[in-house]
Amino acid sequence: MMGFLPFITAFFITIIATPVSLIFIKKIGIFDDPKIHKHPAIIHTKPIPRGGGIPLFIGILIAGILFLPITKTVTALFIASLIALITGVLDDKFDISPYLRFLVNIITALIVVGSGITIPFITNPFGGILYLNSIKFSFDFLGIHSIFVLSDLIAIVWIVWVMNMLNWSKGVDGQMPGIVAISAVVIGILSLRFEVLDEFNLINAKLSFIIAGASLGFLVFNFYPAKIFPGYGATAVYLLLSTVSIMSSAKLATAILVMGVPMADGVFTIFRRLLTGHSPFWHDKKHLHHLLLGIGIKQRSIALFYWIFSAILGTIALTLSSKAKLFAIVMLLIIVGGAILFLHFIIKHTYDKKSN
Repeated sequence: MMGFLPFITAFFITIIATPVSLIFIKKIGIFDDPKIHKHPAIIHTKPIPRGGGIPLFIGILIAGILFLPITKTVTALFIASLIALITGVLDDKFDISPYLRFLVNIITALIVVGSGITIPFITNPFGGILYLNSIKFSFDFLGIHSIFVLSDLIAIVWIVWVMNMLNWSKGVDGQMPGIVAISAVVIGILSLRFEVLDEFNLINAKLSFIIAGASLGFLVFNFYPAKIFPGYGATAVYLLLSTVSIMSSAKLATAILVMGVPMADGVFTIFRRLLTGHSPFWHDKKHLHHLLLGIGIKQRSIALFYWIFSAILGTIALTLSSKAKLFAIVMLLIIVGGAILFLHFIIKHTYDKKSN
């Protein structure tokens, strides 16, 4: 019950906010027009409004005001998320530099970590705890402040990684909001399973279910055929999801598993681009969802594939030991990597046959 009311509130607010936002988005001309926006990963053939981060943020913000306490951490989270949203909407309208976007990703992650959210430890899958907060740098500026070098650095890398990885996972209609909703529900359930439900755990659980509700509300309009695209403004939501996955010692391995398919695809994407001499920021049409489209699978089926795998992996993650999670992550990387290589081979072989 604790998570249901925030969830259902965010869901209905986003349901209402999306068509209202669409009026504003269309009025200021935020469209993804394939004739103008020459992005190599585009698969649609007619102009579709983008800027879906706006109703998503509205749904999460209003539900957050209703159900979350106004603390330093919560305030910092929504300030960082708002900065990510504004940057994303500007990119949706003007296509700003990916390097500038990446810089803003880092700045928003710094705001989150500066509010006190970090990764103090991780569970050693072979036994014990690996503490990451042993290296500390303290300074006096309007009071004593401490920087936990390794903890904070890993937290920043994690937040920026999730923001970009999930941004790559919106290539087909409905794909991203389903992944985010399922991931947020799993993290919310995990937060409620802690023996001591302190303030951080409660905030984490409620915010997780709020993110899930808003994502499902947006999914109503984003499922194929999409009436609106998430756009880069949706990184505001990815920032929040990455944060709840590390707040109150929520386990990284669980988050990695539930987002396992897009995460593995993201890892292979970076390696593939670097090995072929391209920038990791370079756009292409070789993500897993593009390869599945290339062999004739429809958008709805691909979105369902991602949802089902996320749900299965999330359910498994809630029951596995740390050692078993490590094994599952390694196996997932092997399976997804093998599938990507196999699909590349099939598509290339089919293309070569047609050419001959």
